[in-house]
Amino acid sequence: MKLIVGLGNPGARYQFTRHNFGFLVLDQLAEDQEIRVSQSGFDALWGKGIIAGQNVLLAKPQTFMNLSGKSVRQLVGFFKIVVEDVLVVHDDLDLPFGTIRLKAGGGQGGHKGLMSVRDHLGGPEFQRVRLGIGKPVQRSAVEKYVLEPFTESESRLLPKIIATAESAILEVISSGIKTAMNSYNGVVINDLIQEV
Repeated sequence: MKLIVGLGNPGARYQFTRHNFGFLVLDQLAEDQEIRVSQSGFDALWGKGIIAGQNVLLAKPQTFMNLSGKSVRQLVGFFKIVVEDVLVVHDDLDLPFGTIRLKAGGGQGGHKGLMSVRDHLGGPEFQRVRLGIGKPVQRSAVEKYVLEPFTESESRLLPKIIATAESAILEVISSGIKTAMNSYNGVVINDLIQEV
C-alpha cells in the first residue's frame, strides 16, 4: 500500500493559504479518483482506494503543520507501510510559484512539516512532491508569508498547477518515482510563471 500525504493546517482560516498547497492537491486527487478522505483517526482525515491498480491511502494530518509527522507515523505503523512508499505533497519556498519538483529522500529545506515527518519516521527516505510558492522579499517575513492566502493572480493559476501535480502523483503511483521525476522535474510551467 502507498500512503499519499498532503501537508497543511486544518480549519477554514487556513484553507487557501500557501502552506495548505498540499491539502489542495490531495483534495483534488481524492475527488478525481473518487476516494473519500473523510475517516477520522490517527490524527488525520484519511481514506482508502485504488489508483492505477495500486492500493493507496490518502491522508491529511490534522495536527497542524509542524506536528505532521505524528500523524504520518501512526498511519505508517498501523497500515504497515514502508517509508519508501510514503509520498508527501507540500509547499516549497525554494521553488518559484508554478514550479513542481519530485524528490526521493534528501533534506527538508527548513520546512517544519517535513522535519516532523522525517523525525517521526526515523529518516528522510520518503518521497516528496514539492510545490513552489516562491519567497517573500524579506526573509524575516517567511512565517507570515506561508500563512497568507494566494494572491488573486496566483489563485487563477492554481487549477492548472494542481492538475499538473496530480498527474505527477499518478505517474509516481503507476510507474515509480524515477520515471515520474524524468517526466516532471525538467518541466517548468513557463506560461504560468510568466502570467503571475
